Amino acid sequence: MTRPHPGARLWLVRHAAPQVAPGTCYGALDVPADPAATQAAAWRLAAALPSAPGVFCSTLQRCEHLGQALCAERPDLMLIPDARLREMDFGAWEGRAWNTLAKSDIDAWTADFAHHAPGGGEPLSHMLGRVARALHAARQWSADHAGADVVWITHAGVVRCVAWLHQHGEGAMPRSEDWPVAAPGWGEWEVRDLA
Repeated sequence: MTRPHPGARLWLVRHAAPQVAPGTCYGALDVPADPAATQAAAWRLAAALPSAPGVFCSTLQRCEHLGQALCAERPDLMLIPDARLREMDFGAWEGRAWNTLAKSDIDAWTADFAHHAPGGGEPLSHMLGRVARALHAARQWSADHAGADVVWITHAGVVRCVAWLHQHGEGAMPRSEDWPVAAPGWGEWEVRDLA
């Protein structure tokens, strides 16, 4: 296993507010984010980041646009798309209002939270696996670049996966009542030890 450089950090940046009706399920749905909020987030992030971090983003446009705006402000940065940083895929639930989904379908998901595929999409266990692989790659990237920080421009679900993995490791599978709910606000971030 690659050991990150002591002091290397992971910046977990959440995209700006999406342009979607409130109460809509939109995990893998490729909705845009508010352009003005995206630019404002890019300005704040550009000022906060250290020199020469690796910048990786989800391949959904609400993250890509923030990454592009950030790199326009900081020409020393290069944006690297990474599909492992995408939000959970809710399958047939995507684009539907949460309050229109059958209670029995929601109950089936919460009863087997880690392994049930909501809407026939992606089980949380699969998402945790891809985020864990992305974390390994981030540690390797940092080690290969003299301990540089790594920035992920991503989604609340990915940030929660990182929190779970840091606290419980890769083998543990959550129940719905154990799942972290905290995540940065729109266009905000949190910084974690990359280890």
